[in-house]
Amino acid sequence: MKKKVWKIIGMIVLVFILLAAAVLIYFTVREYRPKQEEILEVPRNGRKIGIHEPLTVLTYNIGYAGLNKTEDFFMDGGTKVQPKEKEEVEENLKGITDILKEHSADVYFFQEVDKDSKRSFHIDEQGYLEETLQMPSVMAYNFKCDFVPYPLPPIGKVQSGITTMTDIKVDSAKRISLPESFSWPVKTCNLKRCMLEMRIPLEGTDKELVLINFHLEAYDSGEGKIAQSKMLAEKLKTEYEKGNYVIAGGDFNQTFEGIEKYPVKNKEDWTPGTIGMKDIPEHFSFAVDDSYPTCRLLNQPYTGDYETSQVYVLDGFIVSDNLEVELVEVVDTNFEYTDHQPVKLKVRFL
Repeated sequence: MKKKVWKIIGMIVLVFILLAAAVLIYFTVREYRPKQEEILEVPRNGRKIGIHEPLTVLTYNIGYAGLNKTEDFFMDGGTKVQPKEKEEVEENLKGITDILKEHSADVYFFQEVDKDSKRSFHIDEQGYLEETLQMPSVMAYNFKCDFVPYPLPPIGKVQSGITTMTDIKVDSAKRISLPESFSWPVKTCNLKRCMLEMRIPLEGTDKELVLINFHLEAYDSGEGKIAQSKMLAEKLKTEYEKGNYVIAGGDFNQTFEGIEKYPVKNKEDWTPGTIGMKDIPEHFSFAVDDSYPTCRLLNQPYTGDYETSQVYVLDGFIVSDNLEVELVEVVDTNFEYTDHQPVKLKVRFL
């Protein structure tokens, strides 16, 4: 009798082992593996710009239109994965685009734009932004997975990326992979961070304007962000040595050295690293603003003030010294529609 019981138990254990192996094989086979560099299709038409006119760029992590002020997120100490209703995502998208219409720019850097994801009810957010703002865009995927199996309920299918939008004539665009932060098997259903490079011809010079949109690692132990920041710095240096004008911007997931206006209240919560002048090459500087925070911690819904909610300055730009920064400002949205706030930059060519 005992032998029979142990045999049944052994068979059950074997079934579980085989199922787990099958799941790991599936995720490994289906893992999104982008090349180090991938050429992206760009819009054919666009207006030409010259070096004698100013340029405005706005960066905005839209949080897949699922992280408004009533939401929290499990990775930050909250419990949620997505809003309860599709209508919430649609309302957030409308609010985000209303803000963008009010604060129009020549170029937009967006992060966390969903294309076909369960967490945003499979809404094509890139298409929505293009249609609403009447402007073409280019997307570089940084999160593609048939099914993200955690937490409970699981995240499910994700297709998401960073998107650069402009009506300016673009010569070329490229997805450039950043160093990965996680190892197998976690990496099979995790983000694949990248830079989205866009090259723009300028009238009055043979130099190019190089735009780099990025979203650096958030939830690693720190090494990933350091490696990704180093690669970004090398890219900036290379482009400057070619004589080009360079603007890089997005979500650093790091605070900026010297900005201490919004201190970390509880170091047991998610705590960003710090990036400073030593981390970027000569001839470049940060263009950031701390008049308002640019990001909030998603451990709870937003309380409406900085004293009781953890906030940070994580979003901004790096600009080459052949560009003069005339303005950099955070647009205060009170975190109404997403967990980030947009940052707007205005530069002139020197």
